[in-house]
Amino acid sequence: MTNPRPKHMVVGITGASGAIYGIRLVETLLSLEYTVHLVVSHAGWRVFKEELGYGVSDREEFLNAKFKDYPGSLHYHPIADIGASIASGSFRVEGMIIMPCSMGTLSAVAGGASDNLMTRAADVMLKEGRPLVLVPRETPLHAIHLENMLKLSRLGVRMIPAMPAFYFGPQSIDDLVGFLVGKVLDSLNIEHTLFRRWGE
Repeated sequence: MTNPRPKHMVVGITGASGAIYGIRLVETLLSLEYTVHLVVSHAGWRVFKEELGYGVSDREEFLNAKFKDYPGSLHYHPIADIGASIASGSFRVEGMIIMPCSMGTLSAVAGGASDNLMTRAADVMLKEGRPLVLVPRETPLHAIHLENMLKLSRLGVRMIPAMPAFYFGPQSIDDLVGFLVGKVLDSLNIEHTLFRRWGE
């Protein structure tokens, strides 16, 4: 009997506010024993430092220290590495999540641009018909933002804006972050216990 193929998920983290969402997503996927292929934009690294106070001068060392205690496997791909495995449709993954997703990255994906690894990997999801989830974080939204989201939604991209919910009685920011990560996982039919569901 052959061992089942490991579950692979691509995660992109951009420079939009809300880097904590991406961090929690990676932690959760690793805890569920996924192999996570992580791409962080240049602005995303800056937000790690400015929003979360992380020291990221040595990126590989930071990631190894941050995620080493989880049962899953993390593969970090520099955003300029367009020859990475996830740049090819022949490399099988379950899907891709960009969380948070800047309007610049969303615009590039909507326009079919693939000038870095994050947008190329997203383009691969579209051409291969694989799940792609974007978590835009911007307010207010103007017409170009909305038109780009509508264009991608019509292509089957799941658009899950970073909007907190309060019906489950959150007690902390951590609860609100967990709710949004849980909604993203729900959209991919991934079981989790990140928030209390309505009626439970």
